[in-house]
Amino acid sequence: MALQWAILGYVVAAEVAIALLLTLPSPKIIKDRIVALVSLTLQPITGVVPFAAFQLLDIYWKNEHRLMCTSEVCTASERDRYEKAIYKAQRNVILCVSACLLYWCIFRICKFHKDIKEKEEVEKRYKNK
Repeated sequence: MALQWAILGYVVAAEVAIALLLTLPSPKIIKDRIVALVSLTLQPITGVVPFAAFQLLDIYWKNEHRLMCTSEVCTASERDRYEKAIYKAQRNVILCVSACLLYWCIFRICKFHKDIKEKEEVEKRYKNK
């Protein structure tokens, strides 16, 4: 059960590294190569979004069908286990949302770099005429 969360955690860590690599200042030729490489990998990585959405639906379903432990009948250990499950669910929601948000940020950063490159090429053509 924890394997999907470990995989999603590694994916989020990789997305953070890619986003940092894209936003760090570097020479133009290196930046263009990095953006081209990341753009090629964006399409296969798109699978992260439905995977995270499915995990969010799973968390929602489990939350709706979870036994509530709020009355005086619950023991201290049952209440602790219930609270621990709630905290884990909240952590996993943050992980899923951050995976989708980071993917979108990487996509937009690559698109901005491509748009800037196209506009620079158009400007260069106008100057050469």
